[in-house]
Amino acid sequence: VISTNGTLITRQTAKTLKKIGLSYVGISLDGMEEINDRFRGINGAFNSALKGIENCKEAGIKVGLRFTINKFNAAEIPHIFDLLEDMEIPRVCFYHLVYAGRGSKLVNEDLTHDESRKAVDLIIGRTKMLHEKGKPKEVLTVDNHADGPYIYLKLLKENPGRAKEVLELLKMNEGNNSGRGIGCISWDGEVYADQFWRHYSFGNIKDRPFSEIWTDTSEPLMKKLKQKKKYVKDKCARCKWLDICGGNFRVRAEAVTGDVWAPDPACYLTEEEIA
Repeated sequence: VISTNGTLITRQTAKTLKKIGLSYVGISLDGMEEINDRFRGINGAFNSALKGIENCKEAGIKVGLRFTINKFNAAEIPHIFDLLEDMEIPRVCFYHLVYAGRGSKLVNEDLTHDESRKAVDLIIGRTKMLHEKGKPKEVLTVDNHADGPYIYLKLLKENPGRAKEVLELLKMNEGNNSGRGIGCISWDGEVYADQFWRHYSFGNIKDRPFSEIWTDTSEPLMKKLKQKKKYVKDKCARCKWLDICGGNFRVRAEAVTGDVWAPDPACYLTEEEIA
């Protein structure tokens, strides 16, 4: 599995990737041609990415889209669904914005809570439309664990039986797993809680085995991430969905408030929904 902008996947490259056993390629887009190329800073990036998609499909590699939602491209979501249908792409992942480190400029590019809810509603609606047309796709929303309870509550009104099944799946998933089931090892051996937390290293695998670093609860942050439901505050601490959400992204809370254990500012659930 690889994630890429897709622009360098020629027909021959795709054949080589298939030959070595690659099973999936996730190709990032920021919107349609004008928006995507503006984001990427390269004219032609969009069309090159589409060619990469076609080359992967021709080689027999499953391919999907990756789309990170922000203030400047949220209006592109319907067009992404159109592209899925037109190019017969089987999968898309919509990523919420994750910002890390104090003073991150990305904070100002995130959607408001109301905008986030509308974006998720749109994704749900378009996914249903494809299913009803007999063209079902794998559609994921990623990096905001408020999505799970939000979708469950909507489904509870429409299809209680199916909602019950979804709730069990959400409980099994347990939400955010940074520092527990998810970690990140960088190219130079540094170990982080996840791919976003690059400003806080737990150690280096050149100095100690990963197994030792990952289980060393004498490290204060590592210890708390392993049991973070004990340490989250305010809205998170009183939320009935904590076992499903897992406290969402601690790194986002730190970026905005300076406090790792403050509520994730990207959580858009209302007080009524968490009570």
